[in-house]
Amino acid sequence: MLSRWTNFLAEDGEKEWRQRDDEFIDTLQNKTEIIGIWNKGWDCLFQALNCLTEADLEKIIYIRNHGHTVTEAINRQTMHYAYHIGQMILLGKLLKGENWQSLSIPKGKSKAYNKDKFSKDKTQRHFTEDL
Repeated sequence: MLSRWTNFLAEDGEKEWRQRDDEFIDTLQNKTEIIGIWNKGWDCLFQALNCLTEADLEKIIYIRNHGHTVTEAINRQTMHYAYHIGQMILLGKLLKGENWQSLSIPKGKSKAYNKDKFSKDKTQRHFTEDL
């Protein structure tokens, strides 16, 4: 994320200083270090996005010399992150087994969940407002 979003409007998303192969070596010692790296990447992304104007969205940027509009690059990268987060969730579920706490509608609770949702008036708001 740091390579992709650092100065991304002016430089290729694959920086010379990125050591991709080293990212697969487990050097993190504890949860605090993992969360620190996680937050550093997301902070970099959100800082980059917060600086964008509407006019920036159609600018062409490059990822490994392949041109993308800023909108395309955001979509490409966020889908890539979703893929990796799905991998982490799968590993978490495998490790926790029966102790896994669902991140959405718990297994066997779909009918009750939908009954509750459809008993309410239709609204237009962000889905996370219920969390």
